[in-house]
Amino acid sequence: MKIKKLKPLLIKIFKKHGLNADHATISTNALINAELVGAFGHGLSRLKMYCDRLNKNVINPKPKIKIKKISQSISHIDANNSIGFVAADIGIKQAIKNAKKTGIGLVAVKCSGHYGLSGYYAEQAVKKNLITMIYTNAPPAVAPHGSLKSLFGTNPICFGTPSGSKIPFILDTSISMINRGKIRVAARNNKKIPHGVALDKFGRPTIDAKKALAGVQLPIAGFRGSGLAWMVDILSGVLTGGNHAGKVKDPFDDFSGPQNIGHLFITFKANLFQKNYQQRIKENIKIIKRLPKVKGVSEIKYPGQNKYKRFKENSKKEINIPKIIKKDLEILLN
Repeated sequence: MKIKKLKPLLIKIFKKHGLNADHATISTNALINAELVGAFGHGLSRLKMYCDRLNKNVINPKPKIKIKKISQSISHIDANNSIGFVAADIGIKQAIKNAKKTGIGLVAVKCSGHYGLSGYYAEQAVKKNLITMIYTNAPPAVAPHGSLKSLFGTNPICFGTPSGSKIPFILDTSISMINRGKIRVAARNNKKIPHGVALDKFGRPTIDAKKALAGVQLPIAGFRGSGLAWMVDILSGVLTGGNHAGKVKDPFDDFSGPQNIGHLFITFKANLFQKNYQQRIKENIKIIKRLPKVKGVSEIKYPGQNKYKRFKENSKKEINIPKIIKKDLEILLN
């Protein structure tokens, strides 16, 4: 389906489920971006989930979002259980505004929900010549090191910086071997997942996506990945006033109340300490790209390059909509 046809369709669906035109547009843009960069687990496959939560009144369609000014650089946002896209959009824009004023912006958000891809918000800051770090927590999926019970989310870590070229440097990665969205997409389509990314509920390795969702996802780098997940839980949950320590509700399965996810946005001017930052980052990237390459590798790429290429290529094509999601769209429109 062409983007110009899909976009008004999604806006219509979100408005039908209670969002105003602005919030529906913000949410639609985020979902389409996920499709264009190839992050299908964060795209249209989640549309029904958001609408289900709006219908169950665990996402507030008419939030009264409050921004508390702590200083010229620091803000605390109560998102009033809004859809996560809107809370994050306000959060990153406030962090950018603060950084432009003082050199650094620190914005904490509480009472939010799942906001899609962290890199989507990081790109907004990088376009303003800012460096950014973004953290958000998620429902239990990963067991703390040494535990048999999942408690941490896949808790992504995101870092973005201007690169000295039109392609931003954006590292956006979950602390799990693969993100949960990919497992959910596999489960819906009855496909297997790779070896070594999850255990079933009995602690046995599995390639069955449904058993993985009922079991435990494995973190990157063993105890190190578990430690990073804990760090994100502290920064985005404990610090902000959001839920933490396994209390974030699963958006697909738990409609007992709002998720109360926390986000933390940190932005600062790239030239705070070195006025020639652009020159230095170009030099940094150039040196690394010129390193000897292993067999089969034609280019050493920095984080964000592949995603940028996919976005450009996919923007020229129609968005492929699987049958199961077409069925979702039909149901949500009627």
